[in-house]
Amino acid sequence: MKLKPARIFKGAVEPAPAPSPGISQRAPNPGPRHITGLSFDDQGNQLITAGEDETFKLYSCKTGKRVFYSKKYGVTLPRFTHKSTAIVHASTKEDDTIRYHSLHDNKYLQYFKGHKGTVTSLEVSPVDDGFISGSIDKTVRLWDLRAPTCRGLLPLPSPPICAYDPSGIIFAVVINRHARVLMFDMACYDKEPFLVVELTDPTLSRISYPPRPICATSLSFSANGKFLLIGCSGDAHYISDAFHGNIIAKLEGHVGLERRSLSAHATIEPTRGCSGEEVSWTPDSKYVVGGSLDGKIIMWHMEPLSGMLDKMNDDERKSMQMIRVPPLVKLDGHPGPTRCVKFNPRLMMMASAGSELVSKLFVLG
Repeated sequence: MKLKPARIFKGAVEPAPAPSPGISQRAPNPGPRHITGLSFDDQGNQLITAGEDETFKLYSCKTGKRVFYSKKYGVTLPRFTHKSTAIVHASTKEDDTIRYHSLHDNKYLQYFKGHKGTVTSLEVSPVDDGFISGSIDKTVRLWDLRAPTCRGLLPLPSPPICAYDPSGIIFAVVINRHARVLMFDMACYDKEPFLVVELTDPTLSRISYPPRPICATSLSFSANGKFLLIGCSGDAHYISDAFHGNIIAKLEGHVGLERRSLSAHATIEPTRGCSGEEVSWTPDSKYVVGGSLDGKIIMWHMEPLSGMLDKMNDDERKSMQMIRVPPLVKLDGHPGPTRCVKFNPRLMMMASAGSELVSKLFVLG
């Protein structure tokens, strides 16, 4: 089985305008503009992208594209609702409102106000019209598409990243300051978490001491509910046992997106950089796909790990030591960073993005 490019969209992000003569302007991010987020609809027929050009673009997975502009508010973290004609997205300008947008008539349906800082995490519930958001204002908010005010508020000690499990009754929150992932029951999220994952990696102390902290930038559960993927801005991602909470695997072999280019220098303290959308599961939970600063697309095989856990009893799973997982394959991807990688939920297709959008098809052979 291999992947081959099906289509490359070179103009997926509009270039930055040329500076006016005689006026010195410095772009906030030097170099070409990037796509910052991808989302497939539930049926796998459409793909939405958000870019640093302040637009979101809707692509048919079989034909062409339509373009929607969000010049006034900016757009990031686009997420399809359970209707293929509507999305929610965070804003990059004006304020930190989350917006509910109709793709059918290109109008906003609802505004969700409450966050007092940039929204860094946004996920739609897999089972209903709820969604969850995290912000640098150190809160997680629970929402319903039918109401403009949040239905739940969770204050935290530092900016969070959040995600639902496949059942929609549990959500996870990562707290980088304390190197913890907290798991909450939706029915009693105001109580203490029922499971705490310690985000530690003993191999980091062999590189430097004290070890450099881990900066988690994304969370996603596997579709079978067994694993929690903790995406990070450094040169490793981590897999946690979703039932017992221990870190069981370290995914290596890529270059982290903590920097925007290979020529940039790493900072002493870890930062988010342009990380957050570059790693995800395949729908069958057998593979993790991810991007890299060098433009490569990485695939890690998770089936052997799943088979190993199935042979263990509970005590063995709880005490399992972290294993290091090298890439199954590295694919040529983009001329710059591969910032976004998502697998189609229904079709044998994967989309990746940096300064351009590429769709790839699985080929048996």
